[in-house]
Amino acid sequence: MDKRKVIVAYQRGYITIHECAQILGIHCEHLRTIVDSSKAENSAGASSTERALPR
Repeated sequence: MDKRKVIVAYQRGYITIHECAQILGIHCEHLRTIVDSSKAENSAGASSTERALPR
């Protein structure tokens, strides 16, 4: 499954942060960091999710 789709599902409220982290195989704290940095960089026009998570 595409990791970006999992993160988008979490951001849209379809799954919880715990479910998202479990699917991705990371800790919730790490996921929060990724999502927070992604929001900050998306406002600048770049997506950190593509760089932060391997495909």
